[in-house]
Amino acid sequence: QVQLAESGGGLVQAGGSLRLSCAASGRSFSTYTMGWFRQAPGKEREFVAAIRWSGDSTSYADSVKGRFIISRDNAKNTVYLQMNSLNHEDTAVYYCARGPRFGGLSKYPTVYDVWGQGTQVTVSS
Repeated sequence: QVQLAESGGGLVQAGGSLRLSCAASGRSFSTYTMGWFRQAPGKEREFVAAIRWSGDSTSYADSVKGRFIISRDNAKNTVYLQMNSLNHEDTAVYYCARGPRFGGLSKYPTVYDVWGQGTQVTVSS
């Protein structure tokens, strides 16, 4: 059974940066598209970024484009989310998720079948 574990969340001042990590257990990590989502209190879970299984293609929500960078290290079974120029609206629980095997990029949560427990990111203004 594949498990995902996020880390790297915390409290940061507006304008600051954080890097989230998501470590995957199990085999075949390198064959799956991976995504990051977030959920703020009282709001629905929303797409943040995704990276294709091969690492050669990425997708971002408009709200984070130009500020966040998704990457992966298949040798370490880990996907990252570098978050820069953080603002209060980025405050949320951030989740990583496993997408389709050898699949493309998707912003729809229903396409992702394995989820981590989430890590809290709080941006103080």
